[in-house]
Amino acid sequence: MRIGIIGTGRIGTLHANTLSRHREVGSLILTDADPARAQDLAHRLGETAAPGVDEIFTWGVDAVVITAATAAHADLIGRAARSALPVFCEKPIALDLPGTLHALAEVDAAGTVLQMGFQRRFDAGYAGAREAVRSRRLGRLHTVRAMTCDQSPPPPEWLALSGGLFRDTLIHDFDALRWVTGREVVDVYATGSDAGPAMFREAGDVGTGAAVLTLEDGTLATATATRLNGAGYDVRMELAGERDTVVVGLDDRTPVASTEPTGPPPADKPWPGFLERFGPAYEAELCAFVEVVRGERPNPCDGREALRALRVAEACEVSRRERRPVRLTEIQGEGEAPGAPAPAAG
Repeated sequence: MRIGIIGTGRIGTLHANTLSRHREVGSLILTDADPARAQDLAHRLGETAAPGVDEIFTWGVDAVVITAATAAHADLIGRAARSALPVFCEKPIALDLPGTLHALAEVDAAGTVLQMGFQRRFDAGYAGAREAVRSRRLGRLHTVRAMTCDQSPPPPEWLALSGGLFRDTLIHDFDALRWVTGREVVDVYATGSDAGPAMFREAGDVGTGAAVLTLEDGTLATATATRLNGAGYDVRMELAGERDTVVVGLDDRTPVASTEPTGPPPADKPWPGFLERFGPAYEAELCAFVEVVRGERPNPCDGREALRALRVAEACEVSRRERRPVRLTEIQGEGEAPGAPAPAAG
């Protein structure tokens, strides 16, 4: 199997390393907006660098992995679909709903595969929480608390291109919430604070955000995020039911300190970032993609899953901007992409 990788930044480099070692992958073709960066990575891995995106499609590949800048995702998905190639793409499909719907329409028309990169679905902790919910171990689920805290903010120039805290960061929590509980979000109320560095205000974004979400069965969820968590990278989900409570992301590297006299000690080596925290999950999702391409398993996270998570993020942005509750029925997208509707997240 020959796979083309478009984008050799942090995630692209990680995925290239994973695929270069995979026993079912014979070779890679790498390209990047910075040709020297792609060439350097190809040299280190013993793979081939291409001068541009065109060569990915003309040199002949069996599948494409898209880890390029977000603004390029939708066009590249469409190009791969028109070339009848299966695609793995880091989230999001696009930063807006029209772009997302157009790309999904191209995939549907071509009948090709689009697997999205929501790596938390491959994390052992989130998988354990999903099983605890589905097995009824928790009893009736009544409360979910999700959080994503980056240790330090991204570069200012990147913020303006990110789509904002809800679309870029909390979208992972929205997807995980749906996947773990098997329930859809029906309404949200969101707010945010730009009280940190001026770069958030200049980008029209917030450095900290919070949302209250109601699920279709009445379960209440909160989702919070910040770009400025100096203690370390902290991603958790707590699920409380009438019988039991479980926590995802609580281990000896969780960057929290107890104020209780008999509480656990602070983490000796707190997680510094998402690549370290979710390394095994990133590898597992790429291995799953290889199996999907080989016809050995169904797609574990298709483009409609990304659309549903984006609609929740869009609802949160509307709520934050207009300072009001927003129902998901107000948000464009559901049922508008061609093809049969996907089942609920269960």
